[in-house]
Amino acid sequence: MENMSHLESISCHVDDRISSVERMLYLSIAEVPQQQMIKLKEDLDTLDRLLMEYEKNVDQHKEQLKKMKVLDELFRNNLKCLQHLRNNRPVHMPHICPQNEIQLEPPLKPEPNQNQAAGVESTQQEIVKFDIKNYVKEIPLITMAEFENIPAYMKGRVSYHQINTAVENINAAFVAKYKIVHQSGKSRSNRARILYQRFKDQETKETRGQYFVVDNDFREFTHMKVDKRLQGILNMLRHCQRLRELRGGGLTRYVIL
Repeated sequence: MENMSHLESISCHVDDRISSVERMLYLSIAEVPQQQMIKLKEDLDTLDRLLMEYEKNVDQHKEQLKKMKVLDELFRNNLKCLQHLRNNRPVHMPHICPQNEIQLEPPLKPEPNQNQAAGVESTQQEIVKFDIKNYVKEIPLITMAEFENIPAYMKGRVSYHQINTAVENINAAFVAKYKIVHQSGKSRSNRARILYQRFKDQETKETRGQYFVVDNDFREFTHMKVDKRLQGILNMLRHCQRLRELRGGGLTRYVIL
């Protein structure tokens, strides 16, 4: 606004000077005193300087206009990108949990034993064990880049949305299984005790300390059908290094990497 006001001021000043010169030229037909001729020359010089300043300000405004057009184009492009992101936001947003783990329930710290000064270290170990027992690994969602790199013959007709929906269901099976595993024996129902024993029977030396599920866990804890389509999705998750298979005893164990 200041530049515009300055430009208008120069424009008015130029108009005044031009009018003054026109009057002096009109009077130049008659004999003009030397003093007025000097005044005419001064006005012409002033007019010349004003025109130069006027042109300079016009050039500055042209440069500012170019910059504003660039900013306007940049703003419009950003707006289009934001509208595209809003209209095409994926249903599944990949996220990273600490060490790919989810908490089953908030851990409760045991009260410190004031009567055992030497038991501080053991108490801390108990807290750590308690915290670990209340976490279970989850499978990170597949990113679009990973999905596009899966071979076409392996993907078949499975979409990006469908594979991540399956990942969420598989994670639900892990959470449901290890919620029972981590429960104390007294708090388990009869059904949970049967399942817990089944889980223990499925463990092997290779699965010690690993999180795994089997086909029956999908049937037990999810609405997924254990069919060729699910097997295809599990193969894709192996390709994306989310799972690995351990076979033995007539079972296929799907272990989180």
